[in-house]
Amino acid sequence: MTFHLAQLNVGRTVGPKEDPRMAGFYGDLDRINAIADGWPGFVWRLVDDGGADATSLRPFGVDLLVNLSVWESLETLRDFTFRSGHLDVLRRRREWFVPLGDVYAVNWWIPAGHIPTVEEAGERLDLLRRKGPSSDAFTFRDPFPAA
Repeated sequence: MTFHLAQLNVGRTVGPKEDPRMAGFYGDLDRINAIADGWPGFVWRLVDDGGADATSLRPFGVDLLVNLSVWESLETLRDFTFRSGHLDVLRRRREWFVPLGDVYAVNWWIPAGHIPTVEEAGERLDLLRRKGPSSDAFTFRDPFPAA
């Protein structure tokens, strides 16, 4: 069986979309999503019902943004995260997001072709928070191989 990597990260913004402090984040979002969509190994990302980014979705709370995507491997996600224009955004995250004081990102393996739900992703994040890294929920720092 072939596996893909699902990832979720969440962030509490410093203000609503209209807040001038958020302009840099929202102003660069389409460009970063376009890079992701065309990146080797990219499979899928969560979007709203209109096909736009997922920033209007609030499955975990009013001020908590979600980013849920699927990649062919941990390496392809790592390459996108740290070797593309995304790295510049990542470096500026403290301008737009309040530190949560808790785990905010999780990775897990899924059968190729499976599209994870937001509920599934939330369960994986909760599992990582409760039990730490395992083959069911892990981080970049503590990865586990596919089954």
